[in-house]
Amino acid sequence: MSPLSYGIAGEEGAPPVLLLHGFLGSREDWAEIIEVLQEDFLCLAPDLPGHGGSVGLPYPDAYTIEGAAREVTALLDGLGISRVALVGYSMGGRLALHLALRCPERFSGLLLESSSPGIESEEERDARREADERRARSLESGGLEGFLEEWYRQPLFASLRRREDLLGRTVEHRLSNDPHELARSLRAMGTGNQKPLWDELARIAVPVLAIAGELDEKYSGICSRMRTEGGVSMAVVPGAGHNVHLEAPDEYTRLLRGFLKAL
Repeated sequence: MSPLSYGIAGEEGAPPVLLLHGFLGSREDWAEIIEVLQEDFLCLAPDLPGHGGSVGLPYPDAYTIEGAAREVTALLDGLGISRVALVGYSMGGRLALHLALRCPERFSGLLLESSSPGIESEEERDARREADERRARSLESGGLEGFLEEWYRQPLFASLRRREDLLGRTVEHRLSNDPHELARSLRAMGTGNQKPLWDELARIAVPVLAIAGELDEKYSGICSRMRTEGGVSMAVVPGAGHNVHLEAPDEYTRLLRGFLKAL
């Protein structure tokens, strides 16, 4: 059985759905979505390595995207789940895409929220690794509160910053993480360390829906390119930014339920 901490909700025997959170998150990020989905689906949400309760893992490679994929599939095996619909947000979406390409027989569909197949330029990946190393050192030396304040100043989260109550709740949840464990995840599973998967998109054999927020121009553009080059379906959610399931949960859940019901 995998050492990953996880939560599961819904009726045994219902169609299973695996939900993968983003960097700094935990399985609790999906609570509002699961509350609705569990009426019709068996919802499984793990804490990914370095997040929530999945900390202190004894083997360093568990914090890489390949190691995280191994732990997720081991969790499915331990629970007797042979095939599942896959949902991933941001970092969790990158992991979901990796899983769908490396273990295609395990997944019936793939929903990617604000996710990318990776950085194609080796020079840009090097720069991202250097930036993530600086962030990891900041986590280790300055703690989590100051890091989160700086993290959410990024343009990517401009729409979230305009909603102080939502940002406050998000930061409160993030503070339950261990900064040293987050640093391990950032070093090993950051975008700079991921092999770009753009050239492999077209061979995904299951339905794929890519979702982005209207206010997140970067990832709306990535979704559009994925539709053009990989043939995936695409949905842009009005008024939402990078974290669509947090900023527009009703519309996100409507899109997700519709996608899952069609599988």
